Amino acid sequence: MSSMKPWTTTRIRACKGEQRIACLTAYDYATARLIDAAGIQVALVGDSLGMTVLGYETTLPVTMEEMLHHTAAVARGVEQALVVADMPFMSYQVSCEQALTNAGRFLKEAGADAVKIEGGRRRVDTVCALVDNGIPVLGHVGLTPQSVRQLGGYKVQGKQPEAARELIEDACALADAGLFALVLECVPKELAAEITKRIAIPTIGIGAGAACDGQVLVTHDLLGMYSDLSPKFVKRYAELGPIMQEAFMAYREEVESGEFPAPEHSF
Repeated sequence: MSSMKPWTTTRIRACKGEQRIACLTAYDYATARLIDAAGIQVALVGDSLGMTVLGYETTLPVTMEEMLHHTAAVARGVEQALVVADMPFMSYQVSCEQALTNAGRFLKEAGADAVKIEGGRRRVDTVCALVDNGIPVLGHVGLTPQSVRQLGGYKVQGKQPEAARELIEDACALADAGLFALVLECVPKELAAEITKRIAIPTIGIGAGAACDGQVLVTHDLLGMYSDLSPKFVKRYAELGPIMQEAFMAYREEVESGEFPAPEHSF
């Protein structure tokens, strides 16, 4: 067991103006262990797992049971990182009671430290209900993937003055409702900087520029797992997709030729 102090929502809040926050997605035990060992502060079990590991076209089909399953695996793999679970589409929108019941399952059954929900001022009552009952909440505004049908695709949000004003008001209202941090996705860097200055909690950007208090990326994007997905805001720190494919091909060729297993691999 490591002697390092685990990350809590209180510690994350205290990073505002003091320390930048690194967040990555994790969907399984093995990845969670590596992220944790690297000192990443926040492990986000994103509903992006629907697209990265389950093969869905969007995040919309992801279920509570799928999210609970993956969140529990991640929670078993970390010692220091804060584990945040995405609440999937239609698991919190119907009512505050529904949100409270489902959010509670993430903490009680899956071992999450907090949950993430999408949306602006219309989520204030939900945030208040969760926080009042001891469930920390990470907010998410800008491009909200669960609203992709309404938004008309994956587009930058807040480009026009009125839309920018709406996002600022959303961020302020959510911060006042009790969030410990707020994700800003795909918004102009100037708008993200303005929101970051206006609210007292950390902002975590993804495609929102360098002025945010932290950054989050989808781990599969960072590692170059998919050649057909390359959003502008992603920096690839490795190209594991081609390396893995080469290893699989080499294995297949050695099995077919009889080269593997060699005597040293046999009892």
